[in-house]
Amino acid sequence: MKSLNSLERCMAVLNGETPDRLPIVPQCFMLAVETAGMKISDVNRNDRKMAQAHIISQEKYGYDGCVIDFDDATIAEAVGAKVVYREDKPAIVDEEQPVLKDLRDVYDMPIPDLASSGRLNEWLEATRTLSEAIGDHVFIMGRADQAPFSIACLLRGTTQFMMDLLTEDKQLIDDVLEYCRKISAVFAKAQKDAGAHVTSIGDTFAGPNLISPDMYRQYALIPEQKLAKEVQDYGIPFSIHICGNTNGIIQDMGTTGAKILEVDWMLDIKEARRLVPEDTVLMGNIDPSTPLVLGTPSDVDAAVKRLIEATKGKRHIISSGCAMGRNTPPENFKAFIEAAHRYDSYEEIIKLQNL
Repeated sequence: MKSLNSLERCMAVLNGETPDRLPIVPQCFMLAVETAGMKISDVNRNDRKMAQAHIISQEKYGYDGCVIDFDDATIAEAVGAKVVYREDKPAIVDEEQPVLKDLRDVYDMPIPDLASSGRLNEWLEATRTLSEAIGDHVFIMGRADQAPFSIACLLRGTTQFMMDLLTEDKQLIDDVLEYCRKISAVFAKAQKDAGAHVTSIGDTFAGPNLISPDMYRQYALIPEQKLAKEVQDYGIPFSIHICGNTNGIIQDMGTTGAKILEVDWMLDIKEARRLVPEDTVLMGNIDPSTPLVLGTPSDVDAAVKRLIEATKGKRHIISSGCAMGRNTPPENFKAFIEAAHRYDSYEEIIKLQNL
């Protein structure tokens, strides 16, 4: 099997091919910042430093792709949300000061300007810088912050929006979600123009940790489907990440049309591989806490081996199940990469698939 570079390896999986080995694209922006000797507060408004952190970390550990991420607050901030900046943790929206004091305020909300609204430009410049520096051989996933349902929670306040779902007119809820879909699409499509190979959104608030599978299907699924189609019609593969135990909705997530589903560690990935379409790539799903922080290198090795056996390497990008902590021991991260290389070769994958 011909040896591929990191970008070729990732694109082979997206194209349905079995590469020389499975690619490794960890969600490690906080660890990358730590590796570069910085704090998240150094980079969350500094695109140059964010790109530099990824370059330093990727070069040190040799993984195949970088996920450009800052926090979950940037789109909301770009349309008026108040944001709390923290020294050692990602920025968060101040939900005590909601932008939508009434859902009907949505009809007067702006479409953000990519050049001047909040920090959107910083994210895009980080993508552009990273793409120009290493994007010819390393896979670049330019995350476009949050999905429609999650944005709505941040603009209205999560608790209040949950009440709205029970008391407000369904058409008004749909109008709010459509506005949020539009502003998410603006940012996601801009990631293509900035040089990303794939773009991605998170929809944590739409997961079973907050709402039921029925509510996910009623409120979050259709906006995700529309967003995936619009962005992929623009010419860039699209990915969706929902934190938590998504076993109850993974089959629905497979209907979004997203090219990649980033799945958390609580998901039964073997069952997920059976339930989602064959051409959907699964990205995940090693627990970022145990073993990556609290385990040993041997624990990490065993977890990676089990993961690869579960998917048999079918349309699989190896990753952490969610964002890795900045306190991940370097020896565990190194073991993560080494284990993947040990068990994910073309020969091993073919062997697994023929069992």
